[in-house]
Formats: sequence, structure tokens, C-alpha cells
Amino acid sequence: MRFVLIDRILEVEPGRKLVAIKNLSLAEEYLADHFPGFPVMPGVLMLEALSQAGSWLIRETEDFAHSVIVLKQAKTIKYGSFVEPGRQLRLEVEVVTHGASDTVLKGKGVIEGQVMVQGRFTLTRYNLGDRDAALSATDALIIQNLRDLYGTLRKGSVGSRAIVRDPSANPVCSVETERPVG
Repeated sequence: MRFVLIDRILEVEPGRKLVAIKNLSLAEEYLADHFPGFPVMPGVLMLEALSQAGSWLIRETEDFAHSVIVLKQAKTIKYGSFVEPGRQLRLEVEVVTHGASDTVLKGKGVIEGQVMVQGRFTLTRYNLGDRDAALSATDALIIQNLRDLYGTLRKGSVGSRAIVRDPSANPVCSVETERPVG
């Protein structure tokens, strides 16, 4: 993946649905060109975020059986409004049909109740080793890396899990400061 467009996976029901979030930050490289002076998330990347959410759902459903999951077809994709930096896009995908190599999903990206992107799309999956036996070891490496990334996406960042404590109630460490004499 060139861009990881999922920041956290909130809910997963294997074989059924997944809910994730994408926090759009002004620091994202593609915003410099899209558009200068009016940065917005490109529509194709909104679709890619839905595809990535669907890919994680398939991986969880199939216990990471495939190293490659790609967008095969997009139908009836509709866009609502611009997604600008500082906004959080909630991605919701549901399985329509799950076949041997293709999965049809419906999905939407929502901000504060407003649909920004929605539609049906098909993801196809395979292993590199199915096409060239010499690549089976590569499949294993890719799958392990995807498992690690999935673990991070399910837990969220360290900052999002931080617990704010009252230092007077349960001090973790003490810091002494010098006081001026005189």
C-alpha cells in the first residue's frame, strides 16, 4: 500500500461488516497538489479508503489467507462533499456477497451524519504463490506484515490509549524544582 488510509478500526464483525476511521491531516503529501490553497481529499482516495476497509474485513474473515487484495470494480460511487483537513471520515463497509476469489461490498464514508462517499465495489484476492510458486515465501512475509499492521489498527495509537491520571492521587514520579533563596 502506498498510502495507509485507515487510522483505526473501531468494529469488526467477520464476514459481515467493519467500521474504521480516517483522520485527514494537512500533513498528508497529496494535499499539497489537491488543490493548492484549497486542500481536499481526492475522491479516488476516498474510494481507496473504502477499499482498504473492505480488505481488512476480508482478511479478518479469512484469517489472512491471501497476501493480495485489490479493487476489481467500482459501481455507483457517489460523492457528497469535500473532505478537508481536520475532519474525521467514518468508513463503514458491509459484505454483499463473498465468493471464492471476489467479494462484493457496499460502503460509505460519513462525517457528522453527512455521506461523503458511497457505493458498491468488488475486491478480488489471491496469493502471489498461486501464480508463481517461487513467490510463496513472499506471501508469508506480506501476510505477517499485514497481521502486524492490523494489530496496530485494532489497538489504535499509543496517544489514543493514554490514560490521564491525577498526579496527586497516584504519582508516577516526582520532580523537584529549585526555589530561589532570599
